[in-house]
Amino acid sequence: MGNERVDVAVVGGGVTGLACARTLAQAGLAVRVLEARTVGGGASGRNGGFGVRGPALPYVALPFPELWRFTERALDRLAELAGDAFRRVGCLSVAAAEEELVAFRLERDALVEAGFAAELVGRDELPRVLRPHFLGGFLSPRDGALEPGRWSRRLAGLAAEAGAAIAEGTRALSLDGTRVLTDAGTVEAEHVVLATDGYTLGLAPELDALVTPARAQVLATAPLSERHFDCPVGARGGWDYWQQTQDGRLVIGGWRDTELEREYTTEDEPTDSVQARIEEFLRRLFGEVPPITHRWAGLLGLTPDRLPLAGRLPGRENVWASVGYCGHGNVLALGCGELVAGAILGREDPLLAVFDPARLGL
Repeated sequence: MGNERVDVAVVGGGVTGLACARTLAQAGLAVRVLEARTVGGGASGRNGGFGVRGPALPYVALPFPELWRFTERALDRLAELAGDAFRRVGCLSVAAAEEELVAFRLERDALVEAGFAAELVGRDELPRVLRPHFLGGFLSPRDGALEPGRWSRRLAGLAAEAGAAIAEGTRALSLDGTRVLTDAGTVEAEHVVLATDGYTLGLAPELDALVTPARAQVLATAPLSERHFDCPVGARGGWDYWQQTQDGRLVIGGWRDTELEREYTTEDEPTDSVQARIEEFLRRLFGEVPPITHRWAGLLGLTPDRLPLAGRLPGRENVWASVGYCGHGNVLALGCGELVAGAILGREDPLLAVFDPARLGL
């Protein structure tokens, strides 16, 4: 409660904001993180738990192939910091049509030629329950499974240990220069970082015009009696995704495209209709719907070119943003949060030119 002055105010207590705050605090700056809910209470802690390389674009479509290496480095950092909240077990994409298999082959060939690990998986190598429904797959062996809630809280602990002050239950209401008005007081800062991804609405109108919030819905079952999946699995180009946790639960999400206009929203509560479609897929796989114990949703931020916005906001002195991960925030949020912190500290990375918000006409 009350007013304060700090070097940097970070709006958003997800992975982006916590990674940024930790780096700044390690450099000796006074940092305040403002989180409207609890740490990881948005999409950072409420997602399907995929730790994957690459942005939302496939490697063959990347305008700057160095982006892939950037995400590999960020994934290595995640593995280093997350401890047992991350398991490097690979990630599998599956194809239900021949054209998807063709795309998998092109992607595999391009990645291998560039020196990255990628493998094709035949139908008889797929998990048994998937063979009746899918033709084959594409394996990224360096990717893995993440427990996003545990990872968010662990990163918050690391940021706090470095000296960052974290205020949960403190919503940023408006921004006046580098003064952040909250529902508990005003924070004056030399720099402000907007680290809110799909939850940015209202803080910077220019970002509202470029970042579309979209709801991603997930459910979790009780532990299954059999282990069906050794690694996370994605289908239909990433629209659908699931993994089996170490205790045997199935965490599964997606099907947003079946009601796309309705899922462009700022509401992050599950809906009966999308949840029913997820259950329908479970019934196809197993013949019945396993007992369901949890349902949740989070907001992801979509950008027109499917690349993040990370850097200074044009026309706003010392106001920075790192948002718009298009569903690949588990890894990009860590990398981009640290990039923005480095820029504030005077260590601007050339990749910031790729993520510069000004590229989209701001």
